[in-house]
Amino acid sequence: QVQLVESGGGLVQSGDSLRLSCVGSGQTFSALALGWFRQVPGKEREFVASIKWGGDDTYYAPSLRGRFTISRDDAKNTVYLQMNSLKPEDTAVYLCAADPVRHSMTHYNYDYWGQGTQVTVSS
Repeated sequence: QVQLVESGGGLVQSGDSLRLSCVGSGQTFSALALGWFRQVPGKEREFVASIKWGGDDTYYAPSLRGRFTISRDDAKNTVYLQMNSLKPEDTAVYLCAADPVRHSMTHYNYDYWGQGTQVTVSS
């Protein structure tokens, strides 16, 4: 079992930056692939970014590449999502996910999920 807890969300203005954090426990964190997804009520969960165990491979949603950066600090059991130049359409609940087997952009491939942190971007 893996427990994930996100933090760092909040209300910001268009153009601002935020850094989300997700702390994991319960399994060897460095052996996990980690992903960030986001969800808006009534819409399907959307892939944001992911990072493989070891940190040497990352995936990004094409529309977010260049504004968002995923990173990990295995010594702190933490994965980060740096979000720059935020837009109102980035408003969503951001969820952290982990999987010990696959590095994937697909949400149903992830076995473990956090509760999410709300990000609201005002115009």
